[in-house]
Amino acid sequence: MLSASSLGLFALATLVMVITPGPNMMYCVSRTLCQGRSAGLVSLAGVQLGLVVHLCAAGIGLTALLMAVPMAFDAIKLIGAAYLLYLAWQAVKPGGVSMFKTRAMPADTPATLFRMGLITNLLNPKVAMFYLSVFPQFLHPGQGPVWLQSLQLGAVQILVSASVNALIIGGAARITRFFEHRPGWVALQRYLMGSVLAGLALRIATTDKH
Repeated sequence: MLSASSLGLFALATLVMVITPGPNMMYCVSRTLCQGRSAGLVSLAGVQLGLVVHLCAAGIGLTALLMAVPMAFDAIKLIGAAYLLYLAWQAVKPGGVSMFKTRAMPADTPATLFRMGLITNLLNPKVAMFYLSVFPQFLHPGQGPVWLQSLQLGAVQILVSASVNALIIGGAARITRFFEHRPGWVALQRYLMGSVLAGLALRIATTDKH
């Protein structure tokens, strides 16, 4: 079983990843602005199912990897740190994308909204890279079965992701207007996000998994 401190740090990493601009948030916010909050929440439900699929695949794959190559987690530690540094640069680089960049969309049925939310997440490279490079950094083989730890982390991620995105969907119109008229706040949000990502990268790179 993972410690409360490990779960807390993972919750922070998940929070930063959730508010980092990406296909999932842009899709849900765009749907909300074009079709209303209910459409955004249905889309979010599809996104969350996609997380469950990613989680199951990661849990199975990482358990098999650990059994085959016990030192594999050490080998991918620097990959995880490098990916977080890449995201940090994407957040602070000139011309970076705002977390509320949206696009116009036609109205769709609830079934289509759910399906598109699921597909958007399954094909989301940010989520795939998170599970391949960052997620393993919070697993500790000496603290119990990897698959059980994966379920713990997955529960935390789904809870944080669903809660934060639901709040964003609920206030999407107001939040979008706020950032549109306050470019200084957009820059502050980006630099704060970049700093946290860089800090997480440093911690991962310097932490002994054993």
